[in-house]
Amino acid sequence: MNQVVSIVPSEVSTAQLHGYLLGAIGPRPIAFASTIDSDGRPNLSPFSFFNVFSANPPVLIFSPARRVRDNTTKHTLENALATKEVVINVVNYDTVQQMSLASTEYGEGENEFVKAGLSMLESDMVAPFRVAESPVQFECKVIKVEPLGKEGGAGNLIFSEVVKIHINKNVLDANGSIDQHKIDLVARMGGNWYSRANEGLFEVPKPLSTLGIGIDGMPKSIRSSKVLTGNDLGMLGNIECMPTPEEVSKFVTLTPAVQNIISLNDEEQLHLKAQEYLHNKEVLSAWKVLLAN
Repeated sequence: MNQVVSIVPSEVSTAQLHGYLLGAIGPRPIAFASTIDSDGRPNLSPFSFFNVFSANPPVLIFSPARRVRDNTTKHTLENALATKEVVINVVNYDTVQQMSLASTEYGEGENEFVKAGLSMLESDMVAPFRVAESPVQFECKVIKVEPLGKEGGAGNLIFSEVVKIHINKNVLDANGSIDQHKIDLVARMGGNWYSRANEGLFEVPKPLSTLGIGIDGMPKSIRSSKVLTGNDLGMLGNIECMPTPEEVSKFVTLTPAVQNIISLNDEEQLHLKAQEYLHNKEVLSAWKVLLAN
């Protein structure tokens, strides 16, 4: 007979309960929600308490929960209440690292589009911007916000009626339907884990509790690389500070392969080498390669 751990929600901490819920209920689709505040400043943040709940009228619901640690509310919720508009962008594998970087809790008024290196695209019927890199974007009017509690961890259901949909033609099949292989969606699991519809589980380290430098904090030669992908840049942006010249010099001295590339004065090869390190989750080594020139 299988042994069972039985839990009464009121008898465990909210953080522990949160972990059980997210670990057991998944994969969860991700609402990459774009809003603006009352001063017109953009905000962008992902939420995995999300799904579609009606087709006529078309209604999506996502839930920015009150923070467990201090019972504060998120900018997305505050903006949705103030402006009654939101754009919900879907997340595919090509944008997952930048989406994760955008989940960093930057200060009020900080533009996560810029920090995550994503393109702001004007909407047609609402004020918030769309994420140009997202394969499907839903312009929505907020028709209701339903708070589920007043304590840390309580959700706030944002009922979002779709007023316009934008679909990248590259994810459509010959019949004009969305091809599930081409759209390559990702979904949230427990902990650091995600699910890629085309392949299965993969891990994305959570953003730093301190603030990452963001893609906008990188040298232009790296930001505009013809080799590094958005996911590569998202990983690079999730560090608190770049390696020092001394650290870079020591790394180069101990890495003959990098010395050889430097001698060729070939930036593309240097970026390809950094990409190798990124694929092996060695982010600091990748930075040292990129700064070696």
